[in-house]
Amino acid sequence: MADDRPAREPARRPGGRTARVRRGILEAAAELIARDGIGGLRYDQVAELAGVNKTSVYRNWPDRTTLIADALATFGTDAAPVYDSGDVDADLVGFLEALAAATASPQGRALLNVVTSARENPELRAVVDEVFDRRLATLRDRLQTAVERGELPATDLSLLGAMLAGPVQLFVSRGARTFTRADARKVSAIVLAGLRTTAACDGAPVVGRRAT
Repeated sequence: MADDRPAREPARRPGGRTARVRRGILEAAAELIARDGIGGLRYDQVAELAGVNKTSVYRNWPDRTTLIADALATFGTDAAPVYDSGDVDADLVGFLEALAAATASPQGRALLNVVTSARENPELRAVVDEVFDRRLATLRDRLQTAVERGELPATDLSLLGAMLAGPVQLFVSRGARTFTRADARKVSAIVLAGLRTTAACDGAPVVGRRAT
């Protein structure tokens, strides 16, 4: 008796070789962008660094701008997570330390290298903005929680996030030395002290600071 049931499709492994190849190409592209900038990105060098044939790069990314955009887009929220320990001062120190490490990585340096070039390329500008927005979105969520708990006074959270992250990105881009946890404590303490002092001058309730 014939079996009329449809043939079962073979099980597929999650990810698999194709996913690994694509990930390797994107990582190689990010490393080369960090080293040479987008102007020096060559498909043959990407292929060599990723350990694949050049046709694999062309097949997946026939458009060079898309390759650059995808290499950067894979680098976002997970690079600098924000935890909630119940102590916003300590959590921000941890975030800034992680952000510095992420910015100093090949993907982070690639992102910094593209920022200037992206001003004249709307597609790249959109990718750069998306990466920064995704990274700061989790920070804004943590800051909002701190405001709701009374750890911080109400303020423009986007501006506060930029004030915290900006010095880290500037410090790392200069490359004079490694951004340390002590640096993270100073940046966080100065920014939050300024926020709390300004709020007190404006008549807002004074909120306390916890030790980090």
